[in-house]
Amino acid sequence: MSATGSAYRRGPFREGDRVQLTDPKGRMHTITLTPGKQFHTHRGHVKHDDLIGQPDGSTATNTAGTEYLVLRPLLSDYVMSMPRGAAVIYPKDAGQIVAMADIFPGASVVEAGVGSGALSMSLLRAVGDTGRVHSFERRADFAEIARANAQAFFGEDHPAWTVTVGDLVESLPDAVEPGSVDRVILDMLAPWECLEAVADALAPGGVLICYVATATQLSKVAEAMRDHGTFTEPDAWESMVRGWHLEGLAVRPQHRMHGHTGFLISTRRLAPGVTPPMRKRRPGRGYSAQEEAGTDTAPSPEADAPAGTEGAEWTSEALGERVASQKRMRKLARGVVPPSPR
Repeated sequence: MSATGSAYRRGPFREGDRVQLTDPKGRMHTITLTPGKQFHTHRGHVKHDDLIGQPDGSTATNTAGTEYLVLRPLLSDYVMSMPRGAAVIYPKDAGQIVAMADIFPGASVVEAGVGSGALSMSLLRAVGDTGRVHSFERRADFAEIARANAQAFFGEDHPAWTVTVGDLVESLPDAVEPGSVDRVILDMLAPWECLEAVADALAPGGVLICYVATATQLSKVAEAMRDHGTFTEPDAWESMVRGWHLEGLAVRPQHRMHGHTGFLISTRRLAPGVTPPMRKRRPGRGYSAQEEAGTDTAPSPEADAPAGTEGAEWTSEALGERVASQKRMRKLARGVVPPSPR
């Protein structure tokens, strides 16, 4: 089986295809073409039957005379409009992960957690039908929505994807052979708790990338990577995207931009028995104090924690993330409809 669903199609629109209608003000609407149905706004409607059979990149005029541009949605468009129970990894960060982790066709990739499936779809696109993406998600409702979103985009269950509901540390040893994984992507609250399991699963030279929301998480996972002793010196960065206004001679930066969404930190697995070279740069104050005291023990995370965070529980709410209620999750799950068979 090949993942050649509607998102990969060329040629005229067909029944069951997802299409994106863009109005003159740039507002986008995504619909699934169904014979006999209509797309309604407060300014008229467009018949689905008028779109079926039209080529990609057409225009359609509704009953009120409003003209829409009609295209198959890009993956970046789809993930920003699909049903979501958890915050998604934005396309700007997903692109960085695919490029900087060097996700290649045929790769074996482990991902945790799945959220709403946005990053999963980018990873599946990159590994192709011959690769493997093993995704782990603690929440069954998130996993259900992610599966439905991916199925709606690809048009079927992707042959390279396996989703496991459970804890990564407990489930990973049974899911993969030690040293058989090429890449690991962690999008979770406390990735430092999974480094031992990840180190066992990664092949020498394999890449680990963590996506975290706050500077405190970034600092803690960086020190944990260094202390573990089986990873290279980590690199960390963030990306910010600013669009430009283009109208005649009025060419200027837009007033709004996609600013901070999260931090990315990457490292690579060393060969067994190899220790990382000594860092050349000057260590932080915490390490200097220990050297003067004659100890090599790393400071406890609580010792360097910002004031007021000692002993704090790492939860989505504590990090300022909006968490969907159980009622909303049930509504989302009911609203996700698998694509009709073709």
